[in-house]
Amino acid sequence: MKLLSPAISRLVRLRSQKIEDWRDNPIAAQREVLQDLVTHAQYTEFGRKYGFNELFNIRKFKATVPIHEYDDLKPYIQSILDGAENVLWNTPVAWMAKSSGTTNDKSKFIPITEESLEDCHYQGAKDVLSLYYMARPDSDLLTGKGLVIGGSHQVSQLNEALQFGDLSAVLLQNAPFYGQLIRTPDLAIALMDEWETKIEALAQNTLHENVTSISGVPTWTLVLIKRILEISGKQTLKEVWPSLELYIHGGVSFTPYRQQFKALLGNDVAFMEMYNASEGFFAAQESPETDGMLLFLQHGIFYEFMPLEEYGKPNPTTIGLKSVEIGKPYALVISTNGGLWRYLVGDTIEFVSLYPFRVKVVGRVKHFINAFGEELMVHTADTAIAEACTATALHVNDYTAAPIFFSDNHNGAHEWLIEFEQTPDAEALATFTQVLDTTLQRCNSDYEAKRHKNIALNVPVVHPLPKGSFNTWLKGKGKLGGQHKVPRLSNDRKYIDDIKRLLHLP
Repeated sequence: MKLLSPAISRLVRLRSQKIEDWRDNPIAAQREVLQDLVTHAQYTEFGRKYGFNELFNIRKFKATVPIHEYDDLKPYIQSILDGAENVLWNTPVAWMAKSSGTTNDKSKFIPITEESLEDCHYQGAKDVLSLYYMARPDSDLLTGKGLVIGGSHQVSQLNEALQFGDLSAVLLQNAPFYGQLIRTPDLAIALMDEWETKIEALAQNTLHENVTSISGVPTWTLVLIKRILEISGKQTLKEVWPSLELYIHGGVSFTPYRQQFKALLGNDVAFMEMYNASEGFFAAQESPETDGMLLFLQHGIFYEFMPLEEYGKPNPTTIGLKSVEIGKPYALVISTNGGLWRYLVGDTIEFVSLYPFRVKVVGRVKHFINAFGEELMVHTADTAIAEACTATALHVNDYTAAPIFFSDNHNGAHEWLIEFEQTPDAEALATFTQVLDTTLQRCNSDYEAKRHKNIALNVPVVHPLPKGSFNTWLKGKGKLGGQHKVPRLSNDRKYIDDIKRLLHLP
């Protein structure tokens, strides 16, 4: 039975005119956003401190307000947690999104205001649907249900006026009624916190729904897909849900997973990437065929872009959309209608096109390997993993890598812990390692120079891990579930040595 008529589906497409307005006039849209943000916050504690009532242009805003990382804003956020109002934003903060980033020990509490919910997160989600319908006007996407695989959804009460949970919990708890009509599973299952039990409940309760789309991080989506196929006895999800047409992914790079998903979903299922975080809804693909994600420019977020060589300087320089270059990595800096001001998100992005501005996420500011001057970023590592998988017909569930430092007896190298879907034999592992190494050299000239005649780097050391190893590690840290990710690259050995100790690896 169709839940929404084609007439309602057409209403979604009416958003296209507004999308085209800010897409085609990006500089003006961003100037308008910043003016609105500063006007809202001028009489807050933060706004008074930095004289927001006297900030009339972007140049003065950047000269007056410093770059903030989480610890810089933490005293203001703690005031909100303690019950203070009008601190970072001029409307009440009823929710905090609890975000751990990756596997750091401390959690972050990101303020969620009514404006950030409605004008950023929900508007961003609606725009993803609008973009899809603009690209595929004959779609039947809204005639069925969307299977949403969110994070771990436990909601907690901080005080009478303030609750917190991960972003998925906050969005689900506040979703409008029509959002509930086109979503599955039931809220009681979506809010389950224990992931192994949750996956089983998701599989059992969605098996007989008319699912037309799936959204979720690739790692947990794969686990769910395999359980559904196991229960149903089918080979692909298209056999389970014939109307399935779209998988929306985000959170981690899709490159290492693309071939697995193509095989498991079946024919005629499109992929679209979105870039949504606790701090805001930043971007999404305009269509499954488009390279990169369209930056959302009128959703209560003002963007700045920090060249990576500026990171760590006392007064780092940022640039605006007018000055960005294609193919150069930038750290993302945002000011938002949730009360984050010149906030360093921690992600690194590259522009793949200008006018319209499309981006891809290439890593994290602190997640890279540059122990020997090789400047290895996550997107290059993902590409190499994907090519090695193609060459060997192996499937990788997840991985992490770190440097092996110089010693008296050997040069440096990169050590990789890779969890395969099926443990490779010695020949397949050797081929995988060779293709991984040669692809890294082809894609990264600095790595190639260090590998030349083993001058600084030896051949990568690859350890295949038993299936479930990373989940065991995350579970031991109390971080098993949706938002928590394995750090794929690290410039030190903190994570990799911790995992090796757990698994008793030499």
